[in-house]
Amino acid sequence: MKGVWPLLVVLCLLIDCINGEDAYVFFTWNVTYGDIYPFGVKQQGILINGQFPGPQIDSVTNDNLIISVFNSLDEPFLLSWNGVQQRRNSWQDGVYGTNCPIPPGQNFTYVLQVKDQIGSFFYFPSLAFHKAAGGFGGIKISSRSVIPVPFPPPAGDFTILAGDWFKQNHTDLKAILDSGHDLPFPDGLLINGRGSNGYTFTVDQGKTYRFRISNVGLTTSFNFRIEGHKMLLVEVEGTHTLQNTYDSFDIHLGQSVSILLTADQPAKAYSIVVSTRFTSQVLTATSVLKYSNSGGSVPGLPPGGPTTEIDWSLNQARSIRQNLTASGPRPNPQGSYHYGLVNTTRTIRLANSAPIINGKQRYAVNSVSFIPADTPLKLADYFSISGVFNLGSIPDNPTGGGGYLQTSVMAADFRGFVEVVFENSEDTVQSWHIDGHIFFVVGMDGGQWSSSSRLSYNLRDGISRSTIQVYPKSWTALYMPLDNVGMWNIRSANWVRQYLGQQFYLRVYSPANSWRDEYPIPKNALLCGRASGRKTRPL
Repeated sequence: MKGVWPLLVVLCLLIDCINGEDAYVFFTWNVTYGDIYPFGVKQQGILINGQFPGPQIDSVTNDNLIISVFNSLDEPFLLSWNGVQQRRNSWQDGVYGTNCPIPPGQNFTYVLQVKDQIGSFFYFPSLAFHKAAGGFGGIKISSRSVIPVPFPPPAGDFTILAGDWFKQNHTDLKAILDSGHDLPFPDGLLINGRGSNGYTFTVDQGKTYRFRISNVGLTTSFNFRIEGHKMLLVEVEGTHTLQNTYDSFDIHLGQSVSILLTADQPAKAYSIVVSTRFTSQVLTATSVLKYSNSGGSVPGLPPGGPTTEIDWSLNQARSIRQNLTASGPRPNPQGSYHYGLVNTTRTIRLANSAPIINGKQRYAVNSVSFIPADTPLKLADYFSISGVFNLGSIPDNPTGGGGYLQTSVMAADFRGFVEVVFENSEDTVQSWHIDGHIFFVVGMDGGQWSSSSRLSYNLRDGISRSTIQVYPKSWTALYMPLDNVGMWNIRSANWVRQYLGQQFYLRVYSPANSWRDEYPIPKNALLCGRASGRKTRPL
Protein backbone atom coordinates (compact mmCIF):
# COMPACT_ATOMS: atom_id res chain seq x y z
CA MET A 1 0.00 0.00 0.00
CA LYS A 2 2.93 2.37 0.64
CA GLY A 3 3.68 2.46 -3.07
CA VAL A 4 0.02 3.00 -3.96
CA TRP A 5 -0.58 6.14 -1.86
CA PRO A 6 1.71 8.48 -3.84
CA LEU A 7 -0.01 7.35 -7.04
CA LEU A 8 -3.44 8.03 -5.54
CA VAL A 9 -2.35 11.49 -4.43
CA VAL A 10 -1.05 12.33 -7.92
CA LEU A 11 -4.26 10.97 -9.49
CA CYS A 12 -6.41 13.13 -7.19
CA LEU A 13 -4.37 16.20 -8.06
CA LEU A 14 -4.74 15.50 -11.77
CA ILE A 15 -8.53 15.05 -11.41
CA ASP A 16 -8.72 18.29 -9.44
CA CYS A 17 -6.74 20.12 -12.15
CA ILE A 18 -9.01 18.73 -14.87
CA ASN A 19 -12.23 19.64 -13.08
CA GLY A 20 -11.06 22.87 -11.50
CA GLU A 21 -12.12 26.16 -13.04
CA ASP A 22 -9.41 28.51 -14.26
CA ALA A 23 -8.57 31.30 -11.83
CA TYR A 24 -10.28 34.70 -11.89
CA VAL A 25 -8.21 37.84 -11.39
CA PHE A 26 -10.05 41.12 -10.73
CA PHE A 27 -8.96 44.68 -11.52
CA THR A 28 -10.72 47.99 -10.96
CA TRP A 29 -9.28 50.90 -12.93
CA ASN A 30 -10.18 54.57 -12.91
CA VAL A 31 -9.06 56.43 -16.05
CA THR A 32 -8.39 60.14 -15.51
CA TYR A 33 -6.44 63.04 -16.89
CA GLY A 34 -3.52 64.19 -14.78
CA ASP A 35 -0.39 66.29 -14.94
CA ILE A 36 2.76 64.49 -16.06
CA TYR A 37 6.27 65.88 -16.54
CA PRO A 38 8.16 63.38 -18.74
CA PHE A 39 10.60 66.00 -20.09
CA GLY A 40 10.24 68.51 -17.27
CA VAL A 41 7.37 70.17 -19.13
CA LYS A 42 3.84 69.81 -17.76
CA GLN A 43 1.52 67.83 -20.02
CA GLN A 44 -1.97 66.42 -19.75
CA GLY A 45 -1.52 62.67 -19.48
CA ILE A 46 -3.93 59.75 -19.22
CA LEU A 47 -3.53 57.99 -15.88
CA ILE A 48 -4.91 54.68 -14.68
CA ASN A 49 -5.46 54.67 -10.93
CA GLY A 50 -3.25 57.76 -10.86
CA GLN A 51 -0.33 55.95 -12.53
CA PHE A 52 1.65 56.68 -15.69
CA PRO A 53 2.31 54.13 -17.12
CA GLY A 54 -0.69 52.22 -15.85
CA PRO A 55 -0.65 49.24 -13.47
CA GLN A 56 0.83 45.99 -14.73
CA ILE A 57 -1.37 42.95 -15.27
CA ASP A 58 0.25 39.89 -13.72
CA SER A 59 -1.47 36.68 -14.77
CA VAL A 60 -0.99 32.97 -15.44
CA THR A 61 -1.94 30.98 -18.53
CA ASN A 62 -5.74 30.55 -18.81
CA ASP A 63 -6.54 33.11 -16.10
CA ASN A 64 -9.83 34.93 -16.52
CA LEU A 65 -9.20 38.68 -16.26
CA ILE A 66 -12.12 40.78 -15.04
CA ILE A 67 -11.13 44.41 -15.65
CA SER A 68 -13.65 47.04 -14.61
CA VAL A 69 -12.78 50.34 -16.31
CA PHE A 70 -14.31 53.64 -15.14
CA ASN A 71 -13.97 56.39 -17.72
CA SER A 72 -13.46 59.65 -15.83
CA LEU A 73 -12.30 61.49 -18.95
CA ASP A 74 -14.48 64.03 -20.75
CA GLU A 75 -14.51 61.95 -23.94
CA PRO A 76 -15.14 58.31 -24.96
CA PHE A 77 -12.38 55.80 -24.22
CA LEU A 78 -11.33 52.25 -25.16
CA LEU A 79 -8.53 49.92 -24.09
CA SER A 80 -7.06 47.22 -26.30
CA TRP A 81 -4.77 44.33 -25.36
CA ASN A 82 -1.82 44.10 -27.74
CA GLY A 83 -1.04 40.42 -28.39
CA VAL A 84 -3.78 38.90 -26.21
CA GLN A 85 -5.53 36.58 -28.66
CA GLN A 86 -9.08 36.80 -27.25
CA ARG A 87 -9.83 33.22 -28.25
CA ARG A 88 -13.41 33.02 -29.65
CA ASN A 89 -13.96 36.43 -28.11
CA SER A 90 -13.33 39.40 -30.40
CA TRP A 91 -16.10 41.05 -28.36
CA GLN A 92 -13.39 42.04 -25.85
CA ASP A 93 -10.71 43.22 -28.29
CA GLY A 94 -11.15 46.88 -27.42
CA VAL A 95 -10.85 48.54 -30.83
CA TYR A 96 -13.60 50.59 -32.42
CA GLY A 97 -14.32 47.97 -35.07
CA THR A 98 -15.44 45.56 -32.34
CA ASN A 99 -16.48 47.66 -29.34
CA CYS A 100 -18.46 50.78 -28.61
CA PRO A 101 -16.38 53.28 -26.63
CA ILE A 102 -16.96 53.72 -22.91
CA PRO A 103 -18.86 57.03 -22.61
CA PRO A 104 -17.56 59.74 -20.25
CA GLY A 105 -18.56 59.07 -16.66
CA GLN A 106 -19.50 55.44 -17.35
CA ASN A 107 -18.04 52.02 -16.70
CA PHE A 108 -17.41 48.89 -18.74
CA THR A 109 -16.08 45.55 -17.50
CA TYR A 110 -13.83 43.60 -19.85
CA VAL A 111 -14.10 39.83 -19.34
CA LEU A 112 -11.23 38.15 -21.16
CA GLN A 113 -9.17 35.02 -20.81
CA VAL A 114 -5.46 34.64 -21.54
CA LYS A 115 -6.25 31.26 -23.04
CA ASP A 116 -3.27 29.10 -23.99
CA GLN A 117 -0.84 32.01 -23.86
CA ILE A 118 2.37 32.90 -22.10
CA GLY A 119 4.75 35.81 -22.47
CA SER A 120 5.05 39.59 -22.58
CA PHE A 121 2.48 42.01 -23.97
CA PHE A 122 0.94 45.40 -23.22
CA TYR A 123 -2.38 47.23 -23.20
CA PHE A 124 -3.02 50.70 -24.59
CA PRO A 125 -5.85 53.15 -25.42
CA SER A 126 -6.99 52.58 -28.99
CA LEU A 127 -9.29 55.56 -29.62
CA ALA A 128 -8.85 59.21 -30.64
CA PHE A 129 -5.03 59.25 -30.54
CA HIS A 130 -5.16 58.71 -26.76
CA LYS A 131 -2.06 56.54 -27.04
CA ALA A 132 -0.03 59.77 -27.30
CA ALA A 133 -1.17 60.68 -23.77
CA GLY A 134 -0.33 57.45 -21.93
CA GLY A 135 -2.87 54.97 -20.63
CA PHE A 136 -0.64 52.00 -21.45
CA GLY A 137 0.78 49.29 -19.21
CA GLY A 138 2.49 45.90 -19.26
CA ILE A 139 0.89 42.46 -19.40
CA LYS A 140 2.80 39.47 -18.02
CA ILE A 141 1.42 35.97 -18.58
CA SER A 142 3.41 33.38 -16.64
CA SER A 143 3.50 29.66 -17.37
CA ARG A 144 1.53 27.35 -15.10
CA SER A 145 3.71 25.72 -12.44
CA VAL A 146 3.36 22.27 -14.05
CA ILE A 147 4.70 23.47 -17.43
CA PRO A 148 8.51 23.53 -17.76
CA VAL A 149 10.18 26.79 -18.82
CA PRO A 150 13.43 26.47 -20.82
CA PHE A 151 15.56 28.50 -18.39
CA PRO A 152 15.99 28.63 -14.60
CA PRO A 153 13.69 30.99 -12.67
CA PRO A 154 15.25 34.47 -12.74
CA ALA A 155 16.04 36.37 -9.56
CA GLY A 156 13.80 39.22 -10.69
CA ASP A 157 11.40 40.18 -13.45
CA PHE A 158 11.40 43.75 -14.80
CA THR A 159 9.13 45.42 -17.35
CA ILE A 160 10.37 48.19 -19.65
CA LEU A 161 7.80 50.18 -21.64
CA ALA A 162 9.76 52.45 -23.96
CA GLY A 163 8.99 54.57 -26.97
CA ASP A 164 9.01 57.95 -28.61
CA TRP A 165 7.11 60.86 -27.08
CA PHE A 166 5.85 64.33 -27.99
CA LYS A 167 5.66 67.34 -25.68
CA GLN A 168 2.39 68.42 -27.27
CA ASN A 169 -0.86 67.11 -25.80
CA HIS A 170 -2.63 64.35 -27.69
CA THR A 171 -5.45 66.72 -28.65
CA ASP A 172 -2.98 69.02 -30.42
CA LEU A 173 -1.34 66.09 -32.21
CA LYS A 174 -4.74 64.77 -33.28
CA ALA A 175 -5.65 68.23 -34.65
CA ILE A 176 -2.48 68.24 -36.78
CA LEU A 177 -3.41 64.87 -38.29
CA ASP A 178 -7.06 65.85 -38.79
CA SER A 179 -5.93 68.91 -40.72
CA GLY A 180 -4.19 66.67 -43.24
CA HIS A 181 -0.58 67.02 -42.09
CA ASP A 182 1.96 64.58 -40.70
CA LEU A 183 3.45 64.95 -37.22
CA PRO A 184 6.84 66.52 -36.58
CA PHE A 185 9.76 64.44 -35.36
CA PRO A 186 9.26 63.22 -31.75
CA ASP A 187 10.74 65.28 -28.92
CA GLY A 188 12.42 62.36 -27.21
CA LEU A 189 12.17 58.83 -25.84
CA LEU A 190 10.71 57.65 -22.54
CA ILE A 191 11.47 54.58 -20.46
CA ASN A 192 8.59 53.69 -18.14
CA GLY A 193 7.21 57.19 -18.48
CA ARG A 194 10.43 58.99 -17.61
CA GLY A 195 13.27 60.67 -19.44
CA SER A 196 16.95 59.82 -19.17
CA ASN A 197 18.17 58.33 -15.88
CA GLY A 198 14.73 58.76 -14.37
CA TYR A 199 14.44 55.07 -13.55
CA THR A 200 16.81 52.65 -11.76
CA PHE A 201 16.81 48.84 -11.82
CA THR A 202 18.74 47.31 -8.91
CA VAL A 203 20.34 43.87 -9.28
CA ASP A 204 22.45 41.57 -7.12
CA GLN A 205 25.85 40.59 -8.44
CA GLY A 206 25.98 37.10 -9.92
CA LYS A 207 22.21 36.73 -10.35
CA THR A 208 20.18 36.56 -13.55
CA TYR A 209 17.18 38.78 -14.31
CA ARG A 210 14.42 38.85 -16.90
CA PHE A 211 13.66 42.09 -18.72
CA ARG A 212 10.39 42.31 -20.67
CA ILE A 213 10.73 45.16 -23.18
CA SER A 214 7.90 46.62 -25.28
CA ASN A 215 7.96 49.39 -27.87
CA VAL A 216 4.86 51.41 -26.92
CA GLY A 217 5.86 54.41 -29.04
CA LEU A 218 3.98 56.11 -31.83
CA THR A 219 6.31 56.37 -34.81
CA THR A 220 9.83 54.90 -34.41
CA SER A 221 11.70 51.65 -33.94
CA PHE A 222 14.40 51.59 -31.29
CA ASN A 223 17.53 49.68 -30.39
CA PHE A 224 17.87 48.34 -26.83
CA ARG A 225 21.18 47.62 -25.09
CA ILE A 226 22.70 47.41 -21.61
CA GLU A 227 26.19 48.80 -21.16
CA GLY A 228 28.85 46.13 -20.66
CA HIS A 229 26.38 43.22 -20.63
CA LYS A 230 25.26 40.51 -23.02
CA MET A 231 21.56 39.79 -23.48
CA LEU A 232 20.09 36.32 -23.94
CA LEU A 233 16.86 36.39 -25.96
CA VAL A 234 14.33 33.92 -24.51
CA GLU A 235 10.83 35.00 -25.60
CA VAL A 236 9.09 37.02 -28.30
CA GLU A 237 5.39 37.83 -27.90
CA GLY A 238 4.51 34.53 -26.29
CA THR A 239 6.96 32.20 -28.02
CA HIS A 240 10.13 30.77 -26.45
CA THR A 241 13.01 31.49 -28.82
CA LEU A 242 16.32 29.89 -29.55
CA GLN A 243 18.52 31.42 -26.89
CA ASN A 244 20.86 33.57 -28.94
CA THR A 245 23.10 36.18 -27.32
CA TYR A 246 23.03 39.82 -28.48
CA ASP A 247 24.94 42.99 -27.66
CA SER A 248 21.95 45.08 -28.72
CA PHE A 249 18.50 44.34 -30.05
CA ASP A 250 16.06 46.13 -32.38
CA ILE A 251 12.45 46.38 -31.18
CA HIS A 252 9.95 47.76 -33.64
CA LEU A 253 6.65 49.51 -32.99
CA GLY A 254 4.19 47.34 -31.09
CA GLN A 255 6.67 44.52 -30.44
CA SER A 256 7.54 42.87 -27.12
CA VAL A 257 10.51 40.65 -26.21
CA SER A 258 12.11 39.09 -23.12
CA ILE A 259 15.85 38.91 -22.46
CA LEU A 260 17.87 37.44 -19.62
CA LEU A 261 20.70 39.50 -18.17
CA THR A 262 23.30 38.10 -15.77
CA ALA A 263 24.83 40.66 -13.42
CA ASP A 264 28.38 39.35 -13.99
CA GLN A 265 30.29 42.63 -14.33
CA PRO A 266 32.17 44.75 -11.75
CA ALA A 267 29.80 46.23 -9.19
CA LYS A 268 28.84 49.74 -10.29
CA ALA A 269 26.12 51.52 -12.25
CA TYR A 270 25.58 50.92 -15.97
CA SER A 271 23.40 52.53 -18.63
CA ILE A 272 20.32 50.87 -20.04
CA VAL A 273 19.90 52.52 -23.44
CA VAL A 274 17.18 52.92 -26.04
CA SER A 275 17.90 54.88 -29.21
CA THR A 276 15.89 55.44 -32.36
CA ARG A 277 16.58 53.37 -35.47
CA PHE A 278 16.42 54.39 -39.14
CA THR A 279 16.09 58.09 -38.31
CA SER A 280 18.46 60.82 -39.50
CA GLN A 281 18.27 62.44 -36.08
CA VAL A 282 18.97 59.91 -33.33
CA LEU A 283 17.06 60.20 -30.05
CA THR A 284 18.43 58.44 -26.97
CA ALA A 285 17.10 57.76 -23.47
CA THR A 286 18.73 55.90 -20.60
CA SER A 287 17.87 54.20 -17.35
CA VAL A 288 20.29 52.93 -14.72
CA LEU A 289 21.25 49.33 -13.98
CA LYS A 290 22.69 49.51 -10.44
CA TYR A 291 24.45 46.69 -8.64
CA SER A 292 23.19 46.50 -5.07
CA ASN A 293 26.72 46.18 -3.68
CA SER A 294 28.04 49.21 -5.55
CA GLY A 295 28.57 52.72 -4.29
CA GLY A 296 26.87 55.85 -5.51
CA SER A 297 28.50 55.86 -8.93
CA VAL A 298 26.57 57.02 -11.98
CA PRO A 299 26.97 55.74 -15.54
CA GLY A 300 29.18 57.60 -17.96
CA LEU A 301 28.25 58.32 -21.54
CA PRO A 302 25.91 55.62 -22.87
CA PRO A 303 27.35 53.27 -25.48
CA GLY A 304 26.49 54.07 -29.08
CA GLY A 305 24.30 51.76 -31.08
CA PRO A 306 23.28 51.08 -34.67
CA THR A 307 21.48 53.89 -36.46
CA THR A 308 20.35 53.47 -40.08
CA GLU A 309 21.90 50.08 -40.96
CA ILE A 310 19.07 48.02 -42.43
CA ASP A 311 21.06 44.89 -43.37
CA TRP A 312 22.27 44.58 -39.78
CA SER A 313 18.70 44.68 -38.50
CA LEU A 314 17.44 42.31 -41.19
CA ASN A 315 20.09 39.71 -40.34
CA GLN A 316 19.25 40.02 -36.66
CA ALA A 317 15.54 39.52 -37.40
CA ARG A 318 16.31 36.37 -39.37
CA SER A 319 18.24 34.99 -36.38
CA ILE A 320 15.09 34.98 -34.22
CA ARG A 321 13.91 31.38 -34.34
CA GLN A 322 11.41 29.29 -32.47
CA ASN A 323 12.66 26.92 -29.76
CA LEU A 324 11.14 23.71 -31.12
CA THR A 325 11.79 21.58 -28.03
CA ALA A 326 10.51 24.00 -25.38
CA SER A 327 6.97 23.75 -24.06
CA GLY A 328 4.66 26.65 -24.78
CA PRO A 329 1.51 27.30 -22.73
CA ARG A 330 0.83 23.56 -22.85
CA PRO A 331 3.27 20.71 -22.16
CA ASN A 332 3.61 19.77 -25.84
CA PRO A 333 6.73 21.16 -27.58
CA GLN A 334 6.32 24.34 -29.62
CA GLY A 335 7.63 22.47 -32.65
CA SER A 336 4.83 19.90 -32.58
CA TYR A 337 2.77 22.07 -34.97
CA HIS A 338 4.49 21.61 -38.33
CA TYR A 339 3.28 24.77 -40.03
CA GLY A 340 5.53 24.21 -43.04
CA LEU A 341 3.67 21.01 -43.95
CA VAL A 342 0.22 22.66 -44.07
CA ASN A 343 -1.04 23.66 -47.50
CA THR A 344 -2.02 27.30 -47.74
CA THR A 345 -5.57 27.98 -48.89
CA ARG A 346 -5.06 31.58 -49.97
CA THR A 347 -2.39 34.23 -50.56
CA ILE A 348 -3.05 37.79 -49.38
CA ARG A 349 -0.60 40.47 -50.48
CA LEU A 350 -0.79 43.76 -48.58
CA ALA A 351 1.02 46.89 -49.78
CA ASN A 352 1.25 50.10 -47.75
CA SER A 353 1.15 53.52 -49.38
CA ALA A 354 0.91 57.20 -48.47
CA PRO A 355 -1.64 58.83 -50.80
CA ILE A 356 -2.95 62.38 -50.67
CA ILE A 357 -6.75 62.11 -50.68
CA ASN A 358 -8.97 65.19 -50.89
CA GLY A 359 -5.91 67.34 -50.30
CA LYS A 360 -4.98 65.61 -47.03
CA GLN A 361 -2.25 63.17 -46.06
CA ARG A 362 -3.64 59.66 -45.67
CA TYR A 363 -2.17 56.16 -45.44
CA ALA A 364 -3.55 53.06 -47.13
CA VAL A 365 -3.45 49.28 -47.57
CA ASN A 366 -3.88 48.05 -51.16
CA SER A 367 -4.93 51.62 -52.02
CA VAL A 368 -7.75 51.62 -49.42
CA SER A 369 -7.53 54.18 -46.60
CA PHE A 370 -9.76 53.02 -43.77
CA ILE A 371 -12.46 55.28 -42.35
CA PRO A 372 -14.39 54.25 -39.22
CA ALA A 373 -18.08 53.50 -39.65
CA ASP A 374 -20.84 54.97 -37.50
CA THR A 375 -21.31 51.57 -35.82
CA PRO A 376 -18.71 49.03 -34.67
CA LEU A 377 -18.36 46.44 -37.41
CA LYS A 378 -18.75 43.49 -35.08
CA LEU A 379 -22.10 44.80 -33.84
CA ALA A 380 -23.28 45.53 -37.38
CA ASP A 381 -22.36 41.98 -38.35
CA TYR A 382 -24.08 40.44 -35.32
CA PHE A 383 -27.31 42.43 -35.72
CA SER A 384 -27.25 42.16 -39.55
CA ILE A 385 -27.31 45.94 -39.94
CA SER A 386 -26.88 46.74 -43.62
CA GLY A 387 -24.95 49.66 -45.01
CA VAL A 388 -22.24 49.76 -42.35
CA PHE A 389 -19.63 47.79 -44.30
CA ASN A 390 -19.29 45.52 -47.29
CA LEU A 391 -17.30 42.31 -47.32
CA GLY A 392 -14.61 42.38 -49.98
CA SER A 393 -14.20 46.15 -49.72
CA ILE A 394 -10.43 45.66 -49.78
CA PRO A 395 -8.71 43.53 -52.46
CA ASP A 396 -6.40 40.59 -51.75
CA ASN A 397 -3.61 42.13 -53.85
CA PRO A 398 -2.09 45.58 -54.44
CA THR A 399 -3.95 47.56 -57.10
CA GLY A 400 -1.24 50.04 -57.99
CA GLY A 401 -3.94 52.68 -58.23
CA GLY A 402 -4.54 55.88 -56.30
CA GLY A 403 -5.82 55.87 -52.75
CA TYR A 404 -9.49 56.06 -51.80
CA LEU A 405 -11.51 56.11 -48.58
CA GLN A 406 -13.49 53.04 -47.50
CA THR A 407 -14.56 51.12 -44.41
CA SER A 408 -12.52 48.12 -45.51
CA VAL A 409 -13.38 44.59 -44.41
CA MET A 410 -11.88 41.40 -45.87
CA ALA A 411 -13.77 38.11 -45.71
CA ALA A 412 -12.02 34.94 -44.55
CA ASP A 413 -13.07 31.38 -43.75
CA PHE A 414 -12.60 29.80 -40.33
CA ARG A 415 -9.89 27.13 -40.33
CA GLY A 416 -8.26 28.47 -43.45
CA PHE A 417 -4.47 28.62 -43.59
CA VAL A 418 -3.27 31.74 -45.38
CA GLU A 419 -0.03 33.14 -46.70
CA VAL A 420 0.17 36.87 -45.96
CA VAL A 421 2.83 38.96 -47.69
CA PHE A 422 3.45 42.52 -46.53
CA GLU A 423 5.05 44.55 -49.34
CA ASN A 424 6.73 47.87 -48.58
CA SER A 425 7.80 50.06 -51.51
CA GLU A 426 8.35 53.09 -49.28
CA ASP A 427 11.60 54.33 -47.72
CA THR A 428 10.46 53.86 -44.12
CA VAL A 429 10.26 50.78 -41.90
CA GLN A 430 6.73 49.49 -41.45
CA SER A 431 5.40 47.56 -38.45
CA TRP A 432 2.20 45.49 -38.64
CA HIS A 433 0.02 43.92 -35.96
CA ILE A 434 -2.73 41.31 -36.42
CA ASP A 435 -5.30 40.98 -33.64
CA GLY A 436 -6.70 37.63 -32.56
CA HIS A 437 -3.98 35.46 -34.10
CA ILE A 438 -0.36 34.46 -34.07
CA PHE A 439 1.51 33.89 -37.31
CA PHE A 440 4.73 32.21 -38.38
CA VAL A 441 7.34 34.48 -39.96
CA VAL A 442 8.54 32.45 -42.94
CA GLY A 443 10.59 35.01 -44.84
CA MET A 444 11.76 38.60 -45.25
CA ASP A 445 14.03 40.18 -47.81
CA GLY A 446 14.66 43.24 -49.93
CA GLY A 447 13.17 43.87 -53.35
CA GLN A 448 9.85 42.78 -54.81
CA TRP A 449 8.15 39.61 -53.58
CA SER A 450 7.29 36.97 -56.19
CA SER A 451 6.24 33.34 -56.12
CA SER A 452 9.91 32.36 -56.43
CA SER A 453 10.52 34.06 -53.07
CA ARG A 454 8.92 31.00 -51.48
CA LEU A 455 12.07 29.03 -52.26
CA SER A 456 13.81 30.90 -49.44
CA TYR A 457 11.03 30.42 -46.83
CA ASN A 458 11.85 28.99 -43.41
CA LEU A 459 9.28 26.20 -43.07
CA ARG A 460 10.69 24.67 -39.90
CA ASP A 461 11.39 27.05 -37.01
CA GLY A 462 10.19 30.50 -38.00
CA ILE A 463 9.22 32.57 -34.98
CA SER A 464 5.52 32.88 -34.20
CA ARG A 465 4.28 36.26 -32.97
CA SER A 466 1.60 38.91 -33.63
CA THR A 467 3.65 41.99 -34.69
CA ILE A 468 6.22 42.11 -37.48
CA GLN A 469 8.39 44.69 -39.24
CA VAL A 470 8.82 45.21 -42.97
CA TYR A 471 12.02 46.96 -43.99
CA PRO A 472 12.17 49.72 -46.64
CA LYS A 473 11.82 48.48 -50.23
CA SER A 474 11.31 44.99 -48.81
CA TRP A 475 8.75 42.29 -48.05
CA THR A 476 7.87 40.03 -45.13
CA ALA A 477 5.90 36.80 -45.52
CA LEU A 478 3.80 34.97 -42.92
CA TYR A 479 1.85 31.74 -42.62
CA MET A 480 -1.23 32.19 -40.46
CA PRO A 481 -3.89 29.70 -39.32
CA LEU A 482 -7.33 31.33 -39.27
CA ASP A 483 -8.30 29.56 -36.07
CA ASN A 484 -10.20 32.33 -34.29
CA VAL A 485 -13.68 33.38 -35.38
CA GLY A 486 -14.42 37.09 -35.11
CA MET A 487 -13.83 40.56 -36.52
CA TRP A 488 -10.09 41.27 -36.24
CA ASN A 489 -8.09 44.44 -36.75
CA ILE A 490 -5.02 44.31 -39.03
CA ARG A 491 -3.16 47.59 -38.59
CA SER A 492 0.00 49.56 -38.83
CA ALA A 493 1.62 49.80 -35.41
CA ASN A 494 2.81 53.26 -36.44
CA TRP A 495 0.00 55.15 -34.77
CA VAL A 496 0.04 58.07 -37.19
CA ARG A 497 -0.40 55.71 -40.13
CA GLN A 498 -3.04 53.68 -38.30
CA TYR A 499 -5.01 56.82 -37.38
CA LEU A 500 -4.88 58.05 -40.98
CA GLY A 501 -6.13 54.84 -42.54
CA GLN A 502 -3.44 52.13 -42.69
CA GLN A 503 -5.63 49.41 -41.23
CA PHE A 504 -8.56 47.16 -42.09
CA TYR A 505 -10.62 44.35 -40.55
CA LEU A 506 -10.51 40.63 -41.24
CA ARG A 507 -13.86 38.88 -40.69
CA VAL A 508 -13.10 35.24 -39.89
CA TYR A 509 -16.43 33.49 -40.35
CA SER A 510 -17.88 30.15 -39.31
CA PRO A 511 -21.37 29.20 -40.56
CA ALA A 512 -21.92 26.91 -37.56
CA ASN A 513 -23.12 29.75 -35.30
CA SER A 514 -21.95 27.67 -32.36
CA TRP A 515 -20.48 28.57 -28.96
CA ARG A 516 -17.81 26.02 -29.86
CA ASP A 517 -16.50 28.49 -32.45
CA GLU A 518 -17.37 31.87 -30.89
CA TYR A 519 -18.74 33.14 -27.61
CA PRO A 520 -22.09 34.93 -27.68
CA ILE A 521 -22.35 38.68 -27.40
CA PRO A 522 -21.58 39.76 -23.80
CA LYS A 523 -24.58 40.63 -21.67
CA ASN A 524 -22.95 43.94 -20.76
CA ALA A 525 -21.92 44.87 -24.31
CA LEU A 526 -22.21 48.60 -24.96
CA LEU A 527 -24.44 49.45 -27.92
CA CYS A 528 -24.00 52.55 -30.03
CA GLY A 529 -24.56 53.92 -33.52
CA ARG A 530 -27.18 51.95 -35.45
CA ALA A 531 -27.02 49.20 -32.83
CA SER A 532 -28.41 51.51 -30.14
CA GLY A 533 -31.57 50.28 -28.48
CA ARG A 534 -31.11 46.65 -29.46
CA LYS A 535 -30.90 43.78 -26.99
CA THR A 536 -27.79 41.76 -26.24
CA ARG A 537 -29.13 38.64 -24.54
CA PRO A 538 -31.10 37.91 -21.35
CA LEU A 539 -29.32 38.45 -18.06
